[in-house]
Amino acid sequence: MSRTSMQRQHAPMTTYQVEVTAVADLHSHLRRITFSAAELAEFVDDGPDQRCKFFLPRAGQNRPLVPTGPDWYPIWRAMSEDVRPIMRTYTIRHHRAERTEIDIDFVLHDDAGPASAWAGQARVGDRAAIYGAYADYDRPAGTEWQLLAGDDTALPAIAAILERLPETMPAQVFVEVGGRDEEIPLPAGELVRVRYLHRDGIPAGKSDLLCRAIRSAQFPAATGYAWVAGESAAIRDIRRHLVNDRNMPTDAITFTGYWRLHGPIEQV
Repeated sequence: MSRTSMQRQHAPMTTYQVEVTAVADLHSHLRRITFSAAELAEFVDDGPDQRCKFFLPRAGQNRPLVPTGPDWYPIWRAMSEDVRPIMRTYTIRHHRAERTEIDIDFVLHDDAGPASAWAGQARVGDRAAIYGAYADYDRPAGTEWQLLAGDDTALPAIAAILERLPETMPAQVFVEVGGRDEEIPLPAGELVRVRYLHRDGIPAGKSDLLCRAIRSAQFPAATGYAWVAGESAAIRDIRRHLVNDRNMPTDAITFTGYWRLHGPIEQV
């Protein structure tokens, strides 16, 4: 589920076979994995919150068997389960064209799904594939301030957006994480207010901290743009509040369900 504020031309997307070149823990539940491929020198940036399809090999494979071309998705769906690569969606945190590298930050869940479990044991030399990338962030002309909000899964995209935010742009940032030890420094300028919200034992997806914080926040009396991402139901609630209670135009809101409490969202 996603809604982009404006229709725009996106960068071309293609498939890259990549190899792990570095693994680093940002904290106990967030791992940054660096991937490299010569073709990444030609990777076209689509925006700060750009996401990609991330493919994992099946047991017995040394690399994922990813179909290519414009009809890759129906081909992928038609593949037998024992060879069809596992597919999930992740944000590209950094792209370094000169080094043909990208970074992806993985949330390591206690009840790990296949991608999180893979990331928890990833080693240099492991192989994967990505297809992308596609960005939703697209603030309308005339935006005077911004709201950026999300849970742990949105933290890489929020950090990337803040890195590119003009110094003259005020922003309110709300990030829901497990606890204080799961905060990471964010590139916030003088006009950016960052507020971390701690679940403190409440399972991810069962907290209303993010929605309550946004409901109680004081927003500027100016033209705003909201970028909100995270658990699907929570994001829908926040969007309804922004439209119905804050009178924010729908074309000034980008909202994306990165995951669902009872299962992954397959975004294509």
